[in-house]
Amino acid sequence: MDIPLLDLKAQYRTIRDEIQAAVAQVFEAQSFILGPHVERCERDVAAYVGAKHAIGVSSGTDALLAALMALDVGPGDEVITSPYTFFATGGSIWRLGAKPVFVDIDPDTFNLRVEDVEKAITPRTKALLPVHLFGRMAEMDPLLEIARRRGLPVVEDAAQAIGAAYRGRAAGSVGAIGCFSFFPSKNLGGAGDGGMVTTSDDGLAERLRMLRAHGSKVKYDHEIVGGNFRLDALQAAVISVKLKHLDGWSAARQRNAARYERLFVEAGLSPAPVVLPMSPSEPGDRHVFNQFVIRVPRRDELRSFIDELGVRTEVYYPIALHRQTCFASLGLGPGSFPQSERASAETLALPIYPELADDQAAHVVGAIGRFFARCMERHDS
Repeated sequence: MDIPLLDLKAQYRTIRDEIQAAVAQVFEAQSFILGPHVERCERDVAAYVGAKHAIGVSSGTDALLAALMALDVGPGDEVITSPYTFFATGGSIWRLGAKPVFVDIDPDTFNLRVEDVEKAITPRTKALLPVHLFGRMAEMDPLLEIARRRGLPVVEDAAQAIGAAYRGRAAGSVGAIGCFSFFPSKNLGGAGDGGMVTTSDDGLAERLRMLRAHGSKVKYDHEIVGGNFRLDALQAAVISVKLKHLDGWSAARQRNAARYERLFVEAGLSPAPVVLPMSPSEPGDRHVFNQFVIRVPRRDELRSFIDELGVRTEVYYPIALHRQTCFASLGLGPGSFPQSERASAETLALPIYPELADDQAAHVVGAIGRFFARCMERHDS
């Protein structure tokens, strides 16, 4: 049995006619940059998230970059964020000449440890940038209270969390700005790069629309320096179709997560040696499982072993941001953020796409069980 980490072909087969019809409309209109398809997509996403405005941009990375630019983050500023995340989070801060200030993660949720955030704030802090990692939102209420007291905006990196919720509030609607990615592997993925910025602040929305079009409201009249961050109409059309199916896909991911939990427990593999992702327990919280990430000893050996049995996996993320070569000048050596470094060494993402079948999930768990059974045999011998 060969089980991919993500099966986009299986998803496409269920919506092929809808996608092709939407794409054909764009070609018939020959309106490829911004225009009515993008405007419709923006309205749909804003309504789904519960934000007043949604501004389509060219990628999740550019969503982060535009958000920070809208807040005037620049040289000499600091932005507090997590070292355990995709590179774009820290890279967007660095590109503006600002300094990423890292705070370690909570080992149970993989999200920013809010208790340590206030200690990291300095007079140069310009914004807080929590990441809703793997489809689970960060602890926003205490973070927002810190931000309120210190007069700081909160930018949500919600690239992996569309549809997630915290205390009944949707990802992307809680902070000053929310940033989404429509990279094909996301729960709501396009047919290429794409992103969205959400806000309920009219002034920020106007500034974001200017920034994505080279700082212009009127053609050839540039009030500020922005970038070419526009969302393509083809991507917008695909995203609008897929958005109608998102809640169903998210529910399927949640069912798959529950099935994994049952299978691992029944196999005697959890709570040890396999540590399963912690599901939210508070009312109104919603985890959408962009990834299903376990912790295991001998992670790399396990990954190679089950790959031979047809189980494809991924490591998110093998090198924490503070250990990346490009950030060496920050002077953050090994041990600076032990929980992030431990996660980088122990975590493994398993297939959890909505179409994952019962026998496939059983094969994944069985393959992992075979690995640890072999380990025990070697230990006993």
